[in-house]
Amino acid sequence: MSTVQTSLFAASETSRPVAKDVDRIIHGDAQSELPKLPEDRVDLSFWSPPYHVGKSYERHMSFEDWCDMLKEVIACHARIVKPGGFLAVNIGDILCFPDNAMPRFQADNVRRKTNPVTREQAIEAKRQHPNANRKELGAILGCSEQTVQRRLEHNNVRGGKHQTPTKVLLTGCMIAEWAEAAGFYLYDQRIWHKDPCWANSRWHSNSYRAVDEFEHVFVFWRPGIVKYDRDRLTDREWSDWGSRGVWQIRSVRQNDRHEAEFPEELAARVIRLFSPEGGVVLDPFVGSGTTTAVAKKLNRRWLGIDSDPEYAQFAQRRTDDA
Repeated sequence: MSTVQTSLFAASETSRPVAKDVDRIIHGDAQSELPKLPEDRVDLSFWSPPYHVGKSYERHMSFEDWCDMLKEVIACHARIVKPGGFLAVNIGDILCFPDNAMPRFQADNVRRKTNPVTREQAIEAKRQHPNANRKELGAILGCSEQTVQRRLEHNNVRGGKHQTPTKVLLTGCMIAEWAEAAGFYLYDQRIWHKDPCWANSRWHSNSYRAVDEFEHVFVFWRPGIVKYDRDRLTDREWSDWGSRGVWQIRSVRQNDRHEAEFPEELAARVIRLFSPEGGVVLDPFVGSGTTTAVAKKLNRRWLGIDSDPEYAQFAQRRTDDA
């Protein structure tokens, strides 16, 4: 690799010292490695953090650990992102995870019960036979005593008797708060609408909750002069997606390289919009190397960090071969 290839921002600002740790993947925790990077060097940091949804690489973290990790990683960007540069975080806006402090969610599945006996029928049978036990009431109604117990006590709890309830939070509010505490301000958001893999399914869910089919890219700005360059995109690209808030991008067909890989098209759009050619693009959760590989293809300098040695090695190979 040439000296030009291994220098950081060498051509754009010759007054600054040349760093030697660009165009490579670093094996290590983002919290430990980010403070080692030079100040005011990164044009764009684009990444997708662990979502706290039970993936193998995040199962060791509690919700509090997850929050602390994200806050620390965002705070570390305050010194390495250039004034006028951007921090873009791709994440699902709705976070769901088990929480024992939540009340049990009760749901009466009106149309799809295993046994058609209703609560009203059970109450009426109990009224007519006040001395009958549940087994006897079951015989009268033609159902099990467990069904009688569920109807009388109104505890048709969907998973509630045996499973931990699910907590639902909006991640965007939390990330915006942590970013502002670090000196960044919300500049923009893009909604990545993924193709629904369940399109041919008749029943999408037994509850009233939506099946998640989109993620958000929250874009934060570090105060400073932003250089607008309309030539980064063609006129057609500006009208098709550059100025559009919702991006229709197919998700990765097979997550065989990483459990949570986002498509190259998503990375390409963010990188082309929010970084100049020759600028440095950072991904502190680089995973399989999508961000760095796309950055290299788009004539950007690149830097990735990952705590998993196998992912770090794979990302290095993939980006080298890009």
